[in-house]
Amino acid sequence: MTIGPGCNGGRDLRLDRLVSVALALLLLAGSALAAPAWADSSDGSINASIAAFLDDELAASGVPGLAYAVVDGEEISAAGARGVATMGEARKVTPDTPFLIGSISKSFTALAVMRLVEEGKVDLDAEIGQYLDAFSGQPAGVVTIRQLLSHTSGFSTMQGNEPIAGDLGAPDALARRVDQLASMVPANPPGQAWEYSNVNYQILGGLIEVVSGQSYQDYVTASILEPVGMNDSFVADGEVHEAMATGHTSWFTTKRALADRATDRATAPQGGIVASATDLARYMRMMMNGEDDVLSAAGKAQMMRPASTASPSYRLGWFLEPDGGVWHTGASPGFESLAWMLPAQGKGAVVLVNAVSGVGFAETTELRTGVAARGLGVEYDGEGSRWTQQALLIGLILLPIAYLLAMAWAWSHRTAIRAKSGIGGLFSLWFPLVTTLAAAWVILALVPGLSGSPLGNLYQFQPDFVLTLIATAVMGVVWAVFRLVVAYTGRA
Repeated sequence: MTIGPGCNGGRDLRLDRLVSVALALLLLAGSALAAPAWADSSDGSINASIAAFLDDELAASGVPGLAYAVVDGEEISAAGARGVATMGEARKVTPDTPFLIGSISKSFTALAVMRLVEEGKVDLDAEIGQYLDAFSGQPAGVVTIRQLLSHTSGFSTMQGNEPIAGDLGAPDALARRVDQLASMVPANPPGQAWEYSNVNYQILGGLIEVVSGQSYQDYVTASILEPVGMNDSFVADGEVHEAMATGHTSWFTTKRALADRATDRATAPQGGIVASATDLARYMRMMMNGEDDVLSAAGKAQMMRPASTASPSYRLGWFLEPDGGVWHTGASPGFESLAWMLPAQGKGAVVLVNAVSGVGFAETTELRTGVAARGLGVEYDGEGSRWTQQALLIGLILLPIAYLLAMAWAWSHRTAIRAKSGIGGLFSLWFPLVTTLAAAWVILALVPGLSGSPLGNLYQFQPDFVLTLIATAVMGVVWAVFRLVVAYTGRA
């Protein structure tokens, strides 16, 4: 049994692709915290196995706090936590501490839509323009509800990660965002291909508000959180909640706490559910119980089947593995999460951390997946060496320094540089400017496009990586220009 890699979150990234492109760029341009104290909510072999794993892995991940829960049939068979809610503070994480769960929230939005379908208020194969007046007559108006749920609408990852203007915590933030999206033209023809996009679930959140006559927050709370008994969970409402764990971003080989702790209404349907590990275990138990409750048993089963031929690996709000596993990850600024179910066995596991992975250093993927695998009793061999990503970050840190040293070398050898002449001399002087401008274009324009995330969005997750990218792009051009200034300002 295996779990596939996820590229999803509150504001989603294609970080692996970004790292690969940046590593190639680096070659062109070049032409840890101690483990916090353990707090365990129950005893048993599962917790013992997870505790032993955390002893080895937690320090390498650099996360300030972690919580997990495991469900087996009707029972929450294990739950535990380790670490603190905020780095440098004493408040400890427990299995009941709320974390921002990122794109696992999409399953809640999908469940809310399916409730409206069963109430006869929404047709899965109807066009969104039928429900939202702003979409009527627009190119995106022909996208169906099923296509939005399954990420086959034609909207791209980049479109889903574009900056959102305005007050994101205002009561009408989601409605204003959906109205803005009405004029957005899908990057691809609807229904033909799968591409993960937060736009899909922002629109679905607007659909829920219009059809139900309630805010997204009120509808999800009354229809899902309260019936499931998720008493330590809530929907992002624009406020700061002191009970929440604090998010932390990567900062070279460690983490640092987010300064802004306010939740975000505009992106709530894609990644704004705040939940504890034990509450998510209750949620997964409901999804797998085969009973008619929040949704009919048939409706739940439909959510866990392939949505269409264009989306064989994504169900309605969940990813699908060939071996029957159902899962979703979440990555929001400051938080990462994993929910993993084995419906045939009635088992599920959730892992929440209050930190975002670094590039090669202080990553959380192996931590989260390792805990979940041990909770479910499945094999997991780890992520393997991350030396290429580590080399990339180190190289990006060293390159600006190398450019500064090269500028000092150019000044000390200014006589030789000013003596360059002829075709060979011109090539030697001007070719570095061409290559460094090309590298800067790749970093500042091409890389964001390939990764599906603007640099400003990526900065919210990994400010250290983005700063080193920009420093490399800028210092390369500065070095090339400096050489030309040295060459042409001191000649006889």
